[in-house]
Amino acid sequence: MVFPVKKHLQKQFWISECIFIRAMKSYHLFFSQRLPIPLPEAWDFFSSPMNLARITPKEMAFQVTSDPKHIEKMYPGMIITYKVSPMLGIKLNWMTEITQVAHEKYFIDEQRFGPYQFWHHQHHFREIPGGVEMNDILTYGMPMGILGRMANHLFVAEKLQHIFEYRKKKIIQLFGDYAT
Repeated sequence: MVFPVKKHLQKQFWISECIFIRAMKSYHLFFSQRLPIPLPEAWDFFSSPMNLARITPKEMAFQVTSDPKHIEKMYPGMIITYKVSPMLGIKLNWMTEITQVAHEKYFIDEQRFGPYQFWHHQHHFREIPGGVEMNDILTYGMPMGILGRMANHLFVAEKLQHIFEYRKKKIIQLFGDYAT
């Protein structure tokens, strides 16, 4: 928005003062996959944070650093810490909180500390004939304003796409392919 500074100057010079409202750019991704396994089996696997490393690309050197005894079964308020190397071998700490859990329906994790300005990841599960459908809805924001937006455009969005494509292939290896 632009507001005039002084009306008498506005007539001569069109001097105005800008008021900047910091608006964060958010990005949205949606991934869906069907598996030929029962809903309880899918829920047991995906609601265990310790299985995340099994479906994450090796080059990311992903590891859960939380005590495994404290994160066996997911619950609202659960804090999970990780180390991850998204690029160039640089290790980053990442902390997420499980904010919502509806048994065998969905859970939501949100970043509390890590590489993103914000991260909100919904994991939905739905029983279908012959298996289960999983839907991931990811909303995230990049830090550092325009530099973060440029980084997202140049490599972050592509990296996230790669991670979910890898996950899809790995999940098929683990559970089989859903026959359509």
